[in-house]
Amino acid sequence: MREAIIAKEMVFCETCRKDVGFNVKEVMQRGRLKGEEYEYPGKIAICDECGDEVYVAEIEDWNLKSLYDAYRQNKGIIPQEKINEIPEKYNIGKRPLSLLLGWGEITFSRFCEGYLPSKQYSDILEKIYDDPYFFKEMLEKNKDSISPVAYEKSFKAVDELIKQSTVQKNEGNRPGKTGLEEDAAYIVYKCEDITPLALQKLLYYSQGFYFAFEGKPLFEDDCEAWVHGPVYRYIFYKYCQYKYDPVKKGEPVDESIFETSQKVILDNVINFFGCYSGKTLERFTHMERPWLQTRSGLPMFENSGRIIPKELIKEYFTEVKEKFNMLHPGDIGKYSEDLFEKIRRF
Repeated sequence: MREAIIAKEMVFCETCRKDVGFNVKEVMQRGRLKGEEYEYPGKIAICDECGDEVYVAEIEDWNLKSLYDAYRQNKGIIPQEKINEIPEKYNIGKRPLSLLLGWGEITFSRFCEGYLPSKQYSDILEKIYDDPYFFKEMLEKNKDSISPVAYEKSFKAVDELIKQSTVQKNEGNRPGKTGLEEDAAYIVYKCEDITPLALQKLLYYSQGFYFAFEGKPLFEDDCEAWVHGPVYRYIFYKYCQYKYDPVKKGEPVDESIFETSQKVILDNVINFFGCYSGKTLERFTHMERPWLQTRSGLPMFENSGRIIPKELIKEYFTEVKEKFNMLHPGDIGKYSEDLFEKIRRF
């Protein structure tokens, strides 16, 4: 069966001493690369007349790529196909992407052509391919290394990817129509001068107490144990331009999209935790088991994307509810007051 990779209809057969037709067979082959031997799926071309193997350049190229693929798989190196998809995925040229990553101008182009990246470079490319949030972080951090036009084009592309992934993640997760983004917008609208840091913590406490009172998550997004406490990555990038300043209020939120139980939890968290600064709320979370246990073994200021398991959040806040004898969400204030007293004593 002739393969699409083969352009020629006839090739020269050394045995027949003439141009002949041929067929392609799949065989396992062995080859050496960088001092090691690998077995890989290969192809050979067989003369239609004498049955001997004939040379076909396209097949040799295909086999060489297959050998390199076997090496990549063994060493944990990103496949070339993934590398080639990155520029299109984030709407960025090869040269700007290379500069964005702090590499030489043509380094990324060489990887697209088949050059093997080191494991260090491979891990970066794999992370970029898999995680739009990581790419957006790199884009923001190193935007001065590329042109404003290249930055704007790529920013729009990655922002759209993040929005799409969030919509897909939240679809069908809850009976109500809301998700993490709507909950955040509601908190911003209801609070006076809330910073991104404080917003993160109010979302975390809303999730925790919704687990405690309703036995299910308020939203499905994962929470990460960052240096400054629990963080929802999508919300971090959505509001990161405000840094330490209060988030600008948007349009009024349609409160009819919230179920009564959702709104009750959000309102009480805003009432009892929204009165504290972001740094105070950060200190609260640093005393709690979900953040402490998830970051166990990490140096104090080491960045980490470790996810705080939802079951751990549920377990902890259910224990808090029982310990403080909370009969309804209006009792949440017992816990916030207790936390504030603890940090006052230190």
